[in-house]
Amino acid sequence: MTDHGDHAHEHDPACDIAHGLAPSPTEGRRLIAVFASPVSRELTHFAAHVGFEVVTVDPDPERAAGTIGCVPDIASAKPDEHTDVVVTDHDRSELGELLSDALQATTRWIGVMGSPRHPAPHIKALQERGFDDAQIARVHRPIGLDIGSHSPSEIAIATVAGLLADRNGRSGGQYELSSPAPKA
Repeated sequence: MTDHGDHAHEHDPACDIAHGLAPSPTEGRRLIAVFASPVSRELTHFAAHVGFEVVTVDPDPERAAGTIGCVPDIASAKPDEHTDVVVTDHDRSELGELLSDALQATTRWIGVMGSPRHPAPHIKALQERGFDDAQIARVHRPIGLDIGSHSPSEIAIATVAGLLADRNGRSGGQYELSSPAPKA
């Protein structure tokens, strides 16, 4: 039994982290947000707050203007096996080129924002570059948790939560109680 002052329970490492008794396991988390956009600004903000090292990629200097830590291409972002790549605009002409670079790089995960009700333009863009179905299937779409997001901040929160769930091998749904809740 662990006593945290205001409550006691079986030892749980997550509770130790929440109470500041153990370090947070965020080492090595990296995020590349592709395309400077209102959503990518929020995405990098929230991701940094949960321990991701973040960088934005945008090949268009005008669109990238004012974006802190922005680089022009995927290679400059230095992806590795701990890196998640999130494309924040599926309508940009550079979509195929940047996704191609991400697929050829070492990354943990790649996803493209977009409604499941709309066509997925990344598929055609990658097929035109010679990628087969298995390679294209590495690109997730839609991404994030289904929380009914509308604003850039809400979309970013849903995306970061989805990345964390995936990294932790979880569905991202509500907790299931292992035993019935106590009766009041």
